[in-house]
Amino acid sequence: QVQLVESGGGLVQAGGSLRLSCSASGRTFDNYYMGWFRQAPGKEREFVAAIRWSGGSTYYADSVKGRFTISRDNAKNTGYLQMNSLNSEDTAVYFCAALFAPSYYTNLARRAESYDYWGQGTQVTVSS
Repeated sequence: QVQLVESGGGLVQAGGSLRLSCSASGRTFDNYYMGWFRQAPGKEREFVAAIRWSGGSTYYADSVKGRFTISRDNAKNTGYLQMNSLNSEDTAVYFCAALFAPSYYTNLARRAESYDYWGQGTQVTVSS
């Protein structure tokens, strides 16, 4: 069983920054993607970013490209989402997720329904 635990959410003013963390445990983390998704009230869960754990290839939603950076620390089995230049539209619950799939399944990494495991989510609120 895989456990994912997010942390780092909170309240921040528009233009500010936050860094989310996702600690993973429960199995060998190598051949997988770690993804970040978010869900605002009344909206569907949407893709934010993903990283291929071995190799480090990254993928971003257009809405966050250039503002958010996804990274990982292999030794700590922890992924990060650095969020800069935050605005009110970034307000949501942010979830990390794990997709165990070969590297050539990059098309799956942007789809929430592809992911096998999810964290409990962390709230990010951006005040204007």
